[in-house]
Amino acid sequence: MPQTAAGRPVRIDLRSDTVSLPTPEMRAAMAAAEVGDDVYGDDPSVRRLEERAAEVLGKDAAVFTPTGTMSNQIAIRCQTEPGDLILAERRAHAYLVESGGPAALSGATILGLEGERGVFSAEQVRAAVRTPHPMVPEACYPVARLLAAENTHNGAGGAVWPLEVLQDVADTARGLGLGTHLDGARLWHATAATGIPESRYAEGFDTVSVCFSKALGAPMGSCLAGPAPLMRRARRFRQLFGGGFRQAGIVAAGALHALDNHRERLPEDHRRARRLAAGLNELSGIAVEVDGVETNIVRFRTPGMNAFRLAEGLLDRGVAVLPATPDAMRVIPHLGISDEDVEEALGAFAEVLSAVPA
Repeated sequence: MPQTAAGRPVRIDLRSDTVSLPTPEMRAAMAAAEVGDDVYGDDPSVRRLEERAAEVLGKDAAVFTPTGTMSNQIAIRCQTEPGDLILAERRAHAYLVESGGPAALSGATILGLEGERGVFSAEQVRAAVRTPHPMVPEACYPVARLLAAENTHNGAGGAVWPLEVLQDVADTARGLGLGTHLDGARLWHATAATGIPESRYAEGFDTVSVCFSKALGAPMGSCLAGPAPLMRRARRFRQLFGGGFRQAGIVAAGALHALDNHRERLPEDHRRARRLAAGLNELSGIAVEVDGVETNIVRFRTPGMNAFRLAEGLLDRGVAVLPATPDAMRVIPHLGISDEDVEEALGAFAEVLSAVPA
């Protein structure tokens, strides 16, 4: 039975879609992978993955990276200089949970825009790009250089950007002279929910990052895609950040298998997320916005019990969840979660909550 970092046995792991395990078919593809030294451009499996990712995203080229965080940070470093300002939603992954990477690796700062379920407007972008009065020295202010959007938006519970709003925001940013980056770690889920191709979502952005180890269930890896000159620059920063691979084809083959075989099943995760939300909503002590569950992420509040205590009680019953704050929690169904797992998890929630004194 799998164990958490705390060494306790887990039957049902809903902490993240990053905890899924490779399928037997994926393992077979990895075992049979052609490999070479990727720093020298010699790994044929990596090249095939990068070409396929660029094709799906409608970009000239792509660069395989170990993680989504590195992919985002390379995109930022490619498009900014130290002291520059980045516009992003206030709960953006690159802002909140990438260890201060923009400041540490690029010397850039982020201005957090107030979004509605992770979505902000072109008007907010215009307002955020400072136009000082002629009497105010322009050199006093950081230069707004990059706009970053996230689709789907993790912090907003897997929310999907409306395509027309996303395109308007990107067009406005580019009209103001800003570069654009789309954090599409779970872009696959946006496409699965709406039927809009990933390439359409990525259309107005200079760079787009996608992750293979979340929605698609590969053991590791992301790709950053964009124009060929920018991707050559990205390779330089991948190396600088310590992301130069050697025989990476073994993991690239797993990512390629996931890309070509695991996207069609994503609506199953959405259905299970909606079932989790509906079941949790029936429990006393849980507050969840059922209609806000668009993809595979369910975020909810726990007014009936401290979320940390609730997570401990669930872990005692073999169910792992992610408490975000003392009164909020997240669960994510994924490749390794069945309908039966969902029902068992809901039963565990009911059992733990029922132990709270009235």
